[in-house]
Amino acid sequence: MPENSTFEAGACMGIPASTAYHGVFSGGSVKNKTLLVTGGAGAVGHYAIQLAKWDGAQVVATVSGPEKGLAAKEAGADLVVNYKTDDVVEAVNDFTSGKGVDRIVEVEFGGNLSISEQIIKTNGVIAAYGSVAVGNPELPFYNLMFKNAVLKMYLIYIVPGEARMKIIEGLTKALSENALVHQIAKSFDLTETIQAHKTVEAGKLIGNTIINLA
Repeated sequence: MPENSTFEAGACMGIPASTAYHGVFSGGSVKNKTLLVTGGAGAVGHYAIQLAKWDGAQVVATVSGPEKGLAAKEAGADLVVNYKTDDVVEAVNDFTSGKGVDRIVEVEFGGNLSISEQIIKTNGVIAAYGSVAVGNPELPFYNLMFKNAVLKMYLIYIVPGEARMKIIEGLTKALSENALVHQIAKSFDLTETIQAHKTVEAGKLIGNTIINLA
């Protein structure tokens, strides 16, 4: 961690920020490209938006409600789409003048595949780190093949060592340039650990729940 950072930042980042960095940058710089970040208010999505904007990309984020939309907007998203009330394909096409997006950082690959196949550009990349709702999706092979689309599924715990070093170096640089804001929804003392776990399990907070060991 650089000197200008904090223990609270480190507590928030870990796996979420690393997952976000790899999803955004595993194919190189995204400067002047357009990215879709699904789950833009989530731990990974919130960092992915910030990292993409830091590198000079345009970012569309999807969320499930107004409060989460505000969080994604505060992270820097150029366009926020509520996927429960709005047509994501239409919104993305309007925003990109029908060109689609260069890269999708995807939290729910199977559940969003019918949307992704429509809005990914030719030679675009879908970088997916989750698919809980639809664990074994039916793949629209030809639709994606004729776009020369790249499907990248990854688990941050087992990415190669060289990739890990790039992630660490990149996140350190982002921190040193004060490019990241960390969502801390609630902080607990060590004696309140049980309550902290219950709060996380309730799933009502937007942002990280941390335990202060000081």
